[in-house]
Amino acid sequence: MEYFEMLKQGASNENMDFNEAQYDKFILYKEMIKEWNEKINLTAITEDEEIIKKHFVDSIKIFKFDGLKTAKKIIDIGTGAGFPGIPMKIMREDLEVTLLDSLKKRVNFLELVSTSLKLQKVEAIHGRAEDFGQNKKYREKYDVAVSRAVANMTVLAELCMPFVKKGGYFVALKGPSIKDELQESKKAIGILGGKLQEILEVEIEGSDLRHNLVIIKKIKETPKTYPRKAGTANKKPLK
Repeated sequence: MEYFEMLKQGASNENMDFNEAQYDKFILYKEMIKEWNEKINLTAITEDEEIIKKHFVDSIKIFKFDGLKTAKKIIDIGTGAGFPGIPMKIMREDLEVTLLDSLKKRVNFLELVSTSLKLQKVEAIHGRAEDFGQNKKYREKYDVAVSRAVANMTVLAELCMPFVKKGGYFVALKGPSIKDELQESKKAIGILGGKLQEILEVEIEGSDLRHNLVIIKKIKETPKTYPRKAGTANKKPLK
């Protein structure tokens, strides 16, 4: 399947429009990832088709959750090379996007991508979620927090939930087997002001790739003690 068709099919199956201008941005983004990946560690996936499927289409699939079709302001926690935040921005030009990552070199890359792709209303910030989650400028200011970062739900919830305004959502992109993880994180999600709304299964067209979107609704404000200091969520997970 040709790359344009892969992306178009992935988008249209989630009722999203896809055009040549968006395609051109994805292709430029792909080339920048490959070029920068030789200098800094952005991704272990380096083949063109794999980048399209496992990063781009995978990120577009977040729009299976209808709340992301109307959200105005999102933050991507632990964005890395910009997933899912940059593909989301390419798909929805009107979206205000904050990309947070703890490695300055990756943030430099994201700033260059935003400029090269002529993306407006994108802020790439260098730092830790534990610090920015306590910052009044960012705390409880977003309709949706998203994360594809590799961490369990208990830790991710503590890092992401403080950014979400009451009535908003935290959406985690997780692998195919998450039942035990969700059971273990149930109490933490409640403490942080959230409630599991639904789990949406996602399939990547033309592959056997499967994952889940875990949708957490923010039903009350996060207590001021969270997130705790850097590293604490990993060392002493909320139980």
